[in-house]
Amino acid sequence: MGLTTENGSTAAGKEASGLKFLIYGRTGWIGGLLGGLCTERGIPFVYGDGRLENRAQLEADIAAASPTHVFNAAGVTGRPNVDWCETHRVETIRANVVGTLTLADVCRERGLILVNYATGCIFEYDGAHPLDSGVGFKEEDTPNFVGSFYSKTKAMVEELLKNYENVCTLRVRMPISSDLLNPRNFITKITRYEKVVNIPNSMTILDELLPISIEMAKKNLTGIWNFTNPGVVSHNEILEMYRDFIDPKFTWKNFNLEEQAKVIVAPRSNNELDATKLKGEFPELLPIKESLIKYVFEPNKKTSMA
Repeated sequence: MGLTTENGSTAAGKEASGLKFLIYGRTGWIGGLLGGLCTERGIPFVYGDGRLENRAQLEADIAAASPTHVFNAAGVTGRPNVDWCETHRVETIRANVVGTLTLADVCRERGLILVNYATGCIFEYDGAHPLDSGVGFKEEDTPNFVGSFYSKTKAMVEELLKNYENVCTLRVRMPISSDLLNPRNFITKITRYEKVVNIPNSMTILDELLPISIEMAKKNLTGIWNFTNPGVVSHNEILEMYRDFIDPKFTWKNFNLEEQAKVIVAPRSNNELDATKLKGEFPELLPIKESLIKYVFEPNKKTSMA
């Protein structure tokens, strides 16, 4: 199995930075953004072509690339959404469980750190972590949301990956970027919905956090990390910003969880993750609402009223 070379992956390039990344997820949103960041920063990298569940192909990729770090941004989230996973369970297991574990195991055999972009959609508000309480789930907390098959597989694999000391698990939630045309962007999604719920959630601003994931690799950090901006933001708060900065004529309608349940197959996760650990390592990390304005809405500003 060959490798897809995307930028300065020469021996000279590796010597200059001391780094070389092998990235899985070339056709995905996060994988594409990660490659772009590496190009901007002059970090040599290649995309792996092997299927995650095919051990021999992964071994060939690593042998050919000789990376210093491996990043996994591949996996199944479902198209157009996670409801797809409810009716494609074997395919979901193959990618999200078998594939991720195989990659982690191959990396461990070769002494390589694997930065794994996982999910924080494995929790839901409960009695110990009530809505609007400011009490978030910590890295060591046991997942309590099994409403969707997607989340169930992600919780399974996170528990198993705890045994791999070479894995850095990043719990991403409701990812947002400054590219407001990308259909995977949480903001893009909710601006196109006929109706939206209005629930505060922890979210991940990729423009701020993806560069931090590269720094985490450089530091050889491992273990589980809540990979979200501190605090929470609600659907309505985001849409109000969208109206104020982008489209003053934009309007939306809300509905409640009971009404939402009638138009989706699997329930959705709503939670707050405690970002204290990540903030401690990267003190410059902005609270979610500040990050939204700085990285998403200010660069896209189209109104004079904001």
